[in-house]
Amino acid sequence: QVQLVESGGGLVQAGGSLRLSCAASGSIFSIGSMGWYRQAPGKQRDLVAVITSSSSTNYADSVKGRFKISRDNARNTVNLQMNSLKPEDTAVYYCAADLAETVAAGTPILLGDYWGKGTLVTVSS
Repeated sequence: QVQLVESGGGLVQAGGSLRLSCAASGSIFSIGSMGWYRQAPGKQRDLVAVITSSSSTNYADSVKGRFKISRDNARNTVNLQMNSLKPEDTAVYYCAADLAETVAAGTPILLGDYWGKGTLVTVSS
């Protein structure tokens, strides 16, 4: 079993920044990909960003140029730097991890073998 714990959510004004972190622990032999999903009220859970163990990345079109995902393999941690936040970024952000690295259409994707409990990001206008 792998446990994921998120931190860094909170309230920020539009145009501001937040940095989310997710630490993995437990029975970790190898984690191929890690990343973030988000779910706004009444909406489906959508992929935000994913990063492989070799630092290949993929971002949702809605966050490209504003968010940056990074990974510290030694600490089993993945981070999401969120800049130029918009009210539509308001959501519960969930950390996810996959044992394998899955690639679709030449870019990494995240299937969600393991999930964190989520951290709330609220962006006010």
